[in-house]
Amino acid sequence: MPFLLYGAYGYTGRLIADLAVARGLRLTLAGRDAGKLAAVAGPLGLDAVPLALDDPAALDAALADVPLVLHAAGPFSATSVPMVEACLRTGTHYLDVTGEIAVFEALAARDAEAKAAGITVLPGTGFDVVPTDCLAAHLHARLPSATALKLAIRFSSSASHGTAQTMVEGLGLGGTMRRGGRIVGVPPAHDSVEATFSGGKTATCVAIPWGDVSTAFHSTGIPTITTYAAMPAAAARVMKASRYLGPVLQSGPVQALLRGIVSRTVTGPDAEARERGRSLVWGEVTDGAGGRAVATWAGPEGYAFTADAALRSALAVLEGRAAAGFQTPSTASGADFALEMEGTSREDVA
Repeated sequence: MPFLLYGAYGYTGRLIADLAVARGLRLTLAGRDAGKLAAVAGPLGLDAVPLALDDPAALDAALADVPLVLHAAGPFSATSVPMVEACLRTGTHYLDVTGEIAVFEALAARDAEAKAAGITVLPGTGFDVVPTDCLAAHLHARLPSATALKLAIRFSSSASHGTAQTMVEGLGLGGTMRRGGRIVGVPPAHDSVEATFSGGKTATCVAIPWGDVSTAFHSTGIPTITTYAAMPAAAARVMKASRYLGPVLQSGPVQALLRGIVSRTVTGPDAEARERGRSLVWGEVTDGAGGRAVATWAGPEGYAFTADAALRSALAVLEGRAAAGFQTPSTASGADFALEMEGTSREDVA
C-alpha cells in the first residue's frame, strides 16, 4: 500500500524516496516547502503534498487516505509531536528515523494512546537505532540475567545537514546513560571502553548519549545502559572540555553561529562515500555474577542503511508484523531484523 514520506527533500528523505522508486514502491511525498518538494517528486514521478506541521486540519486531511507516515524531517524534538498527534487522530501508523533520546521517551509515554488508536508508533527505524537495538535484544536473549549493557558504534562517513543540526542542539547539554532503570545525566565523555569490532578492528570508544539509552531498556529491561562511539583522541578531549563550556555552547549567539556554519558547509556523504562506507556495532552484556556475552554487527554506511531499514520497517508494519502501541525495532520485527538489510552480518564473539 502507498504511504506518506514526510521530509522527502531532506538528505535522508531523498535517499528513502530514491530507493523506494528503485524498488517499485509508490509513495506520496510531503514537506513544508512546495518548491523543494516538487523538485524531488517530479523527476521520480510521485505525488506530492505541500504540508505544514503547524496546520492540524491539513495534516488530518493528508493522513486520512494513507495507512502510514514515515517521518524524516528533523530535528524530531520539534517535529515529532504534531505528526504523532495527527497520526493518533487519524489512526495512521507513525514511523521515523530519529535518534533523539527525549523523543523516544516521549513516544514511549504515548503507548496507551497508540494502542487505543490501533496504530504502531515506531521511532528510530534507521541506523539510529535498528542495528544497536537489535544487537541489544540478541545479547539479552543470550544472557537473560543481564543487568548491564554496553553498546559502541563506529562510523566511516560524515553527518548529514539534519544530523549535524541535532548535534549542535545537544552541545553543552552533557551526557546521558541509564542507571538503575532511570535515565540520568552524566558529564560528557564520562566513560570509555576498548571495543573490538567486526574484522578485528579495536578502537577506544567514548561515552555518548545514543538513542539506545532509551530504546534498549524498552526492548530488554536491562537497567544499566551506556552507549559509546569510536572517535579520535582530539574529539574526546573536546567533549571533555565541553563540560566547562555548557552555558556558552547553549547560548543563543553561539547556537545561531554554529547552525549557520552547518547550513553553509554540511551536506552529508556523497554516493561514493555511501557506497564504500561501513558501519560497525559492538555490544556487551554482563550480569554481575560472572555471566558475559559479546557480539558484533557490521553493515553498510549509516545513511545507506537508514534508507533500506526505514523502508523495510514501513513495509513490515503494513504487513502486520508489528503490534499496536510504542515499539522499538526489535520489539516490532525481532532481534534478527538488522540482518534483513543487504550487506549485514552478526557474530557472537564471547
